[in-house]
Amino acid sequence: MSDCVFCRIANHQAPARVLFEDDHLMVFHDIAPRAPVHLLVIPKEHIPSLAEASREHLELLGRLLLGVQRAAREAGIAHAFRVVTNSGEGAGQSVFHLHFHVLGGRRMAWPPG
Repeated sequence: MSDCVFCRIANHQAPARVLFEDDHLMVFHDIAPRAPVHLLVIPKEHIPSLAEASREHLELLGRLLLGVQRAAREAGIAHAFRVVTNSGEGAGQSVFHLHFHVLGGRRMAWPPG
């Protein structure tokens, strides 16, 4: 989607501080971090939200979670990190391309919000 900022990032048409990528996903630093380490894990395929994923995305969803794990490891926070995804505007989703926030580097409070 040409109007989706995460699609443009995934296609290298918009700048991002990329940690790593493969054929299916990309991991990059959030431009407005909420923790000392704040990474975003996105699929290269446009899926608007987790609520809109389907059984056909089963393998991709597994790859994304393994991408979260690798991101935490490479960022040095594998010992303690939080993973968040917002699905829908009412939940706080502002970019309508499925993404997982990986946060760490500080103690996390509960409940989150």
